[in-house]
Amino acid sequence: MNIRRVASFGVIFAAVAVVPAAVNVGQAQATAGSEPRVSSLDADLRERIDSIAKQVIQLRGIPSASIAVVKGGKLAYTQAYGKAHLDPAVMATPGMRYSIGSVSKQFTAAAILILQEQGKLSLDDAVGKYVPGLTRGDEVTIRQILSHTSGYQDYWPEDYLMTPMMKPHTAQQILDEWAKKPLDFEPDTKWQYSNTNFVIAGLIVEKVSGEKLMDFLGEHIFHPLGMKSVWNSDEVKLTSPDATPYIRAALGPLRLAPKEGRGWMFAAGELAMTAHDLALWDESLIAQSVLKPESYKEMFTEVKLKDGTGTHYGLGVEVTKRDGRRSIEHSGEVTGFVSDNEVLIDDDVAVAVLTNHMAGGAGDIAQLVAATVAGGGTQTDAEKQALSIYRDLQRGRIDRSLLAPNLNDYFSEQTVADFRDSLGPLGEPLTFKQVSEQLRGGMTFHAFRIVYPGKRLSVTTYTYPDGKLEQFLVDPVD
Repeated sequence: MNIRRVASFGVIFAAVAVVPAAVNVGQAQATAGSEPRVSSLDADLRERIDSIAKQVIQLRGIPSASIAVVKGGKLAYTQAYGKAHLDPAVMATPGMRYSIGSVSKQFTAAAILILQEQGKLSLDDAVGKYVPGLTRGDEVTIRQILSHTSGYQDYWPEDYLMTPMMKPHTAQQILDEWAKKPLDFEPDTKWQYSNTNFVIAGLIVEKVSGEKLMDFLGEHIFHPLGMKSVWNSDEVKLTSPDATPYIRAALGPLRLAPKEGRGWMFAAGELAMTAHDLALWDESLIAQSVLKPESYKEMFTEVKLKDGTGTHYGLGVEVTKRDGRRSIEHSGEVTGFVSDNEVLIDDDVAVAVLTNHMAGGAGDIAQLVAATVAGGGTQTDAEKQALSIYRDLQRGRIDRSLLAPNLNDYFSEQTVADFRDSLGPLGEPLTFKQVSEQLRGGMTFHAFRIVYPGKRLSVTTYTYPDGKLEQFLVDPVD
């Protein structure tokens, strides 16, 4: 269950409308709903989001994806794409649940912060105060387990399901096997992702609250936010109306994914829900409506190591910047499901993406959509002109009134045809962004980056003071 992000392209939000039938999760009730499909975005932005999702799904070979987009701090769009079940074929709908894997960790972290607000524990308490018998449990703190700086060894770094994990296990057994070994490093000297940390955190929540983790989350988070679809997939597998998980061996066909044995995911990755409901949680992160302001500050602040090195991680969330924007995010993976949740916290934008295949495309969709939603209306004049020329060349035409004599000569009939034949099939870019500007040779140089799923291109231009273009070149980016 390796959830640390791999390289991907952008940010997206997925929301779900129709919620499946009621189920019991421990004592927390996940009730049915009939949310209407959400769509308050303009048609052009919806088309761009749909294009991103469909292209990434096709490129990655993902059976289906469900997305939810938050804009202006409010849920603005939900959509589902592809097939949630392959045989017999069933199309995905926004009401279907998917496992969210390690996106669950931010809910466990929030539960700890709620208990701190209640005066029942402190982030700086030693974990051994609540869970006895752990290696150096009198030194390792709750803050360190929530930030992956504890040194406890990860019990599930693999990206596949091992045979022993198909049988039931308990949280205590996990700790007996992995949290009683010598630490991998001295606390606060390294950052290392470890699911074991959050098993400890979940047991602390249960010990201090006197409730099952799911019941505590239901009482303080899920029910107040109206997250009706939440399901404990560690206890009971998803039902037939929900998305079906798939895996692939090498480049082989998609096959049904095996199910983890009961108890293995617990507080590290137990939750399943619709993208719609995950977006309701994102709304609360933006509005800071569940926790106190000081708790959100704790959660969203990058934890530093003893030597001052940043970890890009807060408490249960990754803390990074996307094109200069502060992003609170996390990906998730359990067998047959991959998710990505991105919140551009200062832009009131969020994107939740849930998929039913371990192909890694959720992060691509999420990042690209978030950037598209947050970046709407901010395109520079240079970007507008360059994108317009690029689109024209894709169609085999060029406005020669924009060209200086040298560039006019460069764009011969054959050159224009080559641009058309090579760029036209790529379709509309996912993103088209200026990355640099400088003066050179009496002209203004601009560099732009174009992103397609699995492909990046650069556009470079030189412009004279009178506005005429001396260069317009398109090249692949390594």
